[in-house]
Amino acid sequence: MSANSEPTQQAPPQVGQVQFLTVAEVARLMRVSKMTVYRLVHAGDLPAARVGRSFRVAENDVHSYLENAYYNAG
Repeated sequence: MSANSEPTQQAPPQVGQVQFLTVAEVARLMRVSKMTVYRLVHAGDLPAARVGRSFRVAENDVHSYLENAYYNAG
């Protein structure tokens, strides 16, 4: 095995490269109420950054949450 075949770790994106969404935008994207988004943030299920008195959620985190939220009912 050569040194180049080792798995590489992907660096997290720079803050300037991340698209942040407001709670209202996340709610609209997920088609839920703003209260549901606040509950997810406060429960620690959806990571968010606090900016003053409001929250901002990285768009990638919303997509990751939704990908992991699939439920197979069969």
